[in-house]
Amino acid sequence: MTTNLFDLKGKIALVTGASRGIGEEIAKLLAEQGAHVIVSSRKLEDCESVASEIKEAGGSAEAYPCHVGRLEDIHAIFQHIRARHGRLDILVNNAATNPYFGHILDTDLSSFEKTVEVNLRGYFFMSVEAGKLMRENGGGAIVNTASVNALQPGDRQGIYSITKAAVVNMTRAFAKECGPLGIRVNALLPGLTKTRFAGALFADQATYESWVSQIPLRRHAEPREMAGTVLYLVSDAASYTNGECIVVDGGLTI
Repeated sequence: MTTNLFDLKGKIALVTGASRGIGEEIAKLLAEQGAHVIVSSRKLEDCESVASEIKEAGGSAEAYPCHVGRLEDIHAIFQHIRARHGRLDILVNNAATNPYFGHILDTDLSSFEKTVEVNLRGYFFMSVEAGKLMRENGGGAIVNTASVNALQPGDRQGIYSITKAAVVNMTRAFAKECGPLGIRVNALLPGLTKTRFAGALFADQATYESWVSQIPLRRHAEPREMAGTVLYLVSDAASYTNGECIVVDGGLTI
């Protein structure tokens, strides 16, 4: 008898920022492994598009909008999950923002606040609400999408890099306190990945070539190449993995 450590049948998974890029690929891969995926991002129509693709491919999914920078949206989505499913097994905090690309000394208050609200406060309270549900049901798995910028601040990406470094320590803090509850908390740290979110790094050829020249694989990643690590972290294959921050960057940070 063969055991599939990556089997997610019967699991309820919530993926934020799932309407495109890395989040979309994570949502699709979790569904391929049998999870019922709640596809979430700010715009309902974008979520519905991804959920429809999952269902057309034979998977199980639903769409629910949530702006993680708004506490009222966080409360609303978890009220929905409690009412409809009564449980949550997997949370992937993937929604993020990076509204400012420029010298750190020119960072304006609005960009600072927005970045912190989404990338830090949003992740924190999404994890709190998910953790409460998981505690009631005997455990679960949370994965936070951070960034290699957490380890090496990106040029002209000051406040974004700072919030991602905070996500790494937040991951470990939740892992330490929630581990005894059967809740594992880990993080994915992507390197240069071809997404609309990372558009500024691809728009300028000199910037792009500077990045790629530092990557031993000499190329950027595609969003699908990030999803496998998340699948590992939320599956039984990672049953003893807790508080880890896995770098997937083609060797950039070597």
